[in-house]
Amino acid sequence: MKGPVIMLWPALRALSHGELTDEQLGRLRDTFRLTAGPRTEGPGAAQSLAHRSFTDDAGARLLLDLARTGETGWVFTLFHTGQPAAVGTVEAHRVLFREAIDHLGLTLIEITPAATADEVLVTAPGPARAPESALGAHWALPAELERVWSHVGLLPDSPPEVKAIKLRELMLTPAWASAPEPLQRQAEDFLSGR
Repeated sequence: MKGPVIMLWPALRALSHGELTDEQLGRLRDTFRLTAGPRTEGPGAAQSLAHRSFTDDAGARLLLDLARTGETGWVFTLFHTGQPAAVGTVEAHRVLFREAIDHLGLTLIEITPAATADEVLVTAPGPARAPESALGAHWALPAELERVWSHVGLLPDSPPEVKAIKLRELMLTPAWASAPEPLQRQAEDFLSGR
């Protein structure tokens, strides 16, 4: 008989790219005290290579996971099981993830949620005749800028530099041409620092 299903929610995810040797993977497992072998629950379990469960100082049950995407993609994820991880725990793992990525010579693709501009994945604009994005095709832009953040994957308290990147990216989509005038004004004010 199966036990209860444990839901895992990402508290922090770092995506990187680059080649790693078996020796580097072993050192990475040792550095994070990961158990070799995939986790069996939660999103992306099929790509999991190593993991570790622990409880933070606030009593949140957490799971640290290393997964592979494709041949040279690496995902470091800190999951929680319902009680969110303490802010200090998340920020400490952000530092650890970035140090590991730098030390291994990997290229940082993005960290979610982003805390700095270099943690934001910026997609290159598509060809002029590319189909309209899902944002423009399925979502009418609101008249208030504060309502936009969640739709571009940000929290209301995300750093202003991160919001600016996501806002500029939104402004390059075909949907922006039909954005309500109040939203366009608020966006320009936000980007100009008013």
